[in-house]
Amino acid sequence: MPTIAQRTFTPLAAVSLMIGLFALTGCSVIDSITPKDEAVRDDETSEVTEAGQADVFTVAVGDCFNDVSSEEISEVPVVPCDQPHDFEAYSAFDLAGDEFPGDDAVTQQAGDGCTPAFAEFNGVGYDDSTLYLGYLLPTEDSWTEQGDREVLCYIYEENVKTTGTLQGAAR
Repeated sequence: MPTIAQRTFTPLAAVSLMIGLFALTGCSVIDSITPKDEAVRDDETSEVTEAGQADVFTVAVGDCFNDVSSEEISEVPVVPCDQPHDFEAYSAFDLAGDEFPGDDAVTQQAGDGCTPAFAEFNGVGYDDSTLYLGYLLPTEDSWTEQGDREVLCYIYEENVKTTGTLQGAAR
């Protein structure tokens, strides 16, 4: 099963960080510590109402989720945003092109697209914020095998579980 890449972007280092040490596929250690139940969504609003695992391709703007400590992921533990969580998806956009442009180009385009949307969502520009941004990216496999072009931008507070939304936090 194709996976997508996860990256974080820190204002102090201004670099993309790899999260984690290994892929989820076939890892019994990860399987034993992550929820196995599928997340439940409201039929009308699509809002997550019960925490659980979600296919990474179903995570959408407005969803809150927790870290899986892996560079390539196929599922994430999503939670209702009124429960403590690591990340909140605030924007999504598609990358252009037929050919996979390479990991560095995808990461650059993700940062270029997520940074202005961060300011709109948070109320403060990224360089002036105490919050961080990251993104879920297509991998070469998901690009070629599934036509995946989506970048999903997320906001977070380093080393803190957030309860509620960070929209308009202005910090």
